Amino acid sequence: MLDLKTANNIVDHIINAAEKRDDLKPMTAVVLDAGGSVICSQRQDGASPIRVDLAKGKAHGAVMMGISSRKLGERAEQQAYFIQAVNAICDGSLVPVAGGVLIRDTSGNIIGAVGVTGDTSDNDEELAIAAVEAQGLKADV
Repeated sequence: MLDLKTANNIVDHIINAAEKRDDLKPMTAVVLDAGGSVICSQRQDGASPIRVDLAKGKAHGAVMMGISSRKLGERAEQQAYFIQAVNAICDGSLVPVAGGVLIRDTSGNIIGAVGVTGDTSDNDEELAIAAVEAQGLKADV
């Protein structure tokens, strides 16, 4: 199980790492449990309000499909109708671009996902991976 303390540590790590870099736009991070429910989220000053929904959509798609949002984006290129159907089932909450990373425990079980948005998708994903791994967990991309 992904507890509140660990989820907060992941989000704090992302926001703190973003604050130390001058090359990033304001970031937003959302952590979900394995069932897709929000555990915690933060939005840096200056990040647009929609960023919370974007970060949640990246994480939600990852945890619901069991693959990273980057892989969902790759799959969308090959199977656009399938991803659109899944997005419809998810009430439009799936965001198939990099930045949504599965969180696995040390046994490899999916215990949640983190979604990050605000800068390029590659930078979003980089922050997510580092934050998950800093907790001794596995970031699945």
